[in-house]
Amino acid sequence: MKKFINFPETLLAESLDGFAAAHADIVILGPEYKFVRRRSLTPGKVALVSGGGSGHEPLHVGFVGVGMLDAACPGQVFTSPTPDQIVEAAQAVGGDAGVLFIVKNYAGDRMNFEMAAEMAECRTATILTDDDVAVENSTHSAGRRGVAGTLVVEKIVGAAAERGADLARCVVLGERVNAGTRSMGVALTSCTVPAAGSPTFALSADEMEMGVGIHGEPGRRRVKLARAERIADEMTTAIINDLGDRAAGDLLLFVNGFGGTPSIELYLMYNAARRLLEERGLRVVRSLVGSFVTSLEMAGCSITVSALDSEMIVLWDQPVHTAALRW
Repeated sequence: MKKFINFPETLLAESLDGFAAAHADIVILGPEYKFVRRRSLTPGKVALVSGGGSGHEPLHVGFVGVGMLDAACPGQVFTSPTPDQIVEAAQAVGGDAGVLFIVKNYAGDRMNFEMAAEMAECRTATILTDDDVAVENSTHSAGRRGVAGTLVVEKIVGAAAERGADLARCVVLGERVNAGTRSMGVALTSCTVPAAGSPTFALSADEMEMGVGIHGEPGRRRVKLARAERIADEMTTAIINDLGDRAAGDLLLFVNGFGGTPSIELYLMYNAARRLLEERGLRVVRSLVGSFVTSLEMAGCSITVSALDSEMIVLWDQPVHTAALRW
């Protein structure tokens, strides 16, 4: 295992210290590394709180800031944050407008956020993201996994909250965004969890895992490596078939790297996916390319397509100032 690391047990704390110092104008690190919160809170605003296992950076701490999350709770690598982390984050950023939890559909995340909602003294609501179209073979979740589409929900709902939407409105909007968002991933290599010290799974030099999850869980099937355009065709076909009639309107195309794929390849995949969508008569009106929901150093990418209505387009275009996204 070759990593920039001192000790596996101090990796998260040392990384969070560096993150907070590098982005001190945007975030504050909570006590005992339990959460990261916005430095400047907006009174009277619905507070957005998310979180999950570390190793997916910049998800979620990288999206704390103006226009997105008010706080994020980092668990240990690929491990859900604990209920007390979530409760303390909610108390630190929540007010009379309430707190909205944005939760990926994994068993540990669901259970711990549910417990936190019961323990919290403030008013809370929850949006569950489940955008993965791959066949579910994982013990981490029941049904579809919440993957890169989580970013789309956080961005659009974060903009609505920033503009004064109340808690009920944010929930309805988030559920609508999630319902119109589909993703699928492909892995070319495994990742190595530092505490384990060895790759999560093994792929031959000529193999890839179609439909892989963001923890390295098995996907639809293991197949021989193919040209990028053929990979993009399988992924976009699965996504569009699952979206159905929702794909007929304006679309966001998001190509996300898993941590070990260079930008030149991500843009090549974006070009292939966009061309395939346009050949089907579909209309891409917004785009995002980069490594935003990663799996440590895994090589591979995911493709996400979101159906956008006019309100969502306006909210997507709203200013955002976080460590990972700024416009």
